[in-house]
Formats: sequence, C-alpha cells, structure tokens
Amino acid sequence: MPKEIKDIKDFLLIARRKDAKSVIIKRNPERNTRQANTKFKLRASRYLYTLLLNDKEKAEKLKQSLPPGLNVKEVKPKAKST
Repeated sequence: MPKEIKDIKDFLLIARRKDAKSVIIKRNPERNTRQANTKFKLRASRYLYTLLLNDKEKAEKLKQSLPPGLNVKEVKPKAKST
C-alpha cells in the first residue's frame, strides 16, 4: 500500500535512508480541467512513498537534490487514445 507524503523535507529524509532503492518521476501534462503536476514515487523496502507537486520549479529542484546513489527513472505519461 503506498503512503502519500505531503512535505518535501520528509520525502528527502526518506530518500536518504539506507533502504531507499529507486525513484520514479512521472510528469503529467496540463489538461483542460487540471494543471500539470509531477509525481515522485520512492521505493523503499516496505512502502512505496509518493509525493505530488504542482510547481515545475520545485519539482526540478527536488530532482536535483535527490541522493546520488539513488536509481532515478523518468517515465513519460501514456498517450491518451480516443
């Protein structure tokens, strides 16, 4: 079961832990009714921690401040088929 984290500082503390393995970054584009957002999914030994950011600049800063030993993967959102 994933755990949602609201605070960036808490997310960085968990990312620095020994059991943190990888981070998946998913950037969702802006749509008609909602704004663009960025999801950070941090895989630890027990839980998958998620953080949702609506600010592109904060998301880029957070990506730069992730620990260097962490495996970072960027995922592009799937194209919506109509």
